[in-house]
Amino acid sequence: MIQDVQKLLDAYLAWLKDKTQLRQVDDWVEITTPYLDRNNDYLQIYARKENGSYVLTDDGQTIGDLEQTGCKLNSPKRQDLLKMTLNGFGVQLQDQRLEVHASPDKFALRKHNLVQAMLAVNDMFYLSVPMVASLFYEDVVAWLDVHDIRYTPKVKFTGKTGYDHLFDFVIPKSRRQPERIIQTINRPNRDTAQAVAFSWIDTKEVRPPDSKAYAFLNDLENPISTTVLDALRNYDVNPVKWSEREQIREELAA
Repeated sequence: MIQDVQKLLDAYLAWLKDKTQLRQVDDWVEITTPYLDRNNDYLQIYARKENGSYVLTDDGQTIGDLEQTGCKLNSPKRQDLLKMTLNGFGVQLQDQRLEVHASPDKFALRKHNLVQAMLAVNDMFYLSVPMVASLFYEDVVAWLDVHDIRYTPKVKFTGKTGYDHLFDFVIPKSRRQPERIIQTINRPNRDTAQAVAFSWIDTKEVRPPDSKAYAFLNDLENPISTTVLDALRNYDVNPVKWSEREQIREELAA
């Protein structure tokens, strides 16, 4: 089993390296990653050397793009959720820019954290209909609360590779069920599924051997492709369509 997981990790890291491109822009280096945003454009971050270390930033693209499409983050509740998410990745908010500082030996880790934060913020806050009253994450919180499912929100684990991974909820072990780790995916697609899958396969080696991972998938407006479902299952993540959430209620509440 360890050898299988190692092969998956190696393949993922090789893909990440091969698909990353660099370009000089004045005194910044533009880093184009293989991850796609909601517009199917590759996520880009910018790095600059500063006093012997590096500044990495998204140049305000993540939040700026959300606000341009009508998803405002100015309510206290959404600001708190934004800060909690960014804090989990160690990412700072400077004006509208997501930003991290990295020493040379921590560059890869900080870059990973920034990209994961961009994906998390984009997925969590993007609303296809700007007037939708609540976020998918908030819907999941409300469902867990109404069914008395105990959980700890926004838990960060360091995986086998040394990368940090932030999960939305962790349900502790009980007498009947092992530890259960839940990630919400508001926009289920190849990239969001792959990000969750990598987080889990990197993390599962440092968690109790019987721990389970679940991905709650928002299927209220669009159907979930079999490609996404199969990708999650292949990496030992249990996909849960939001429309079918009652099927696992007892399993999570136990």
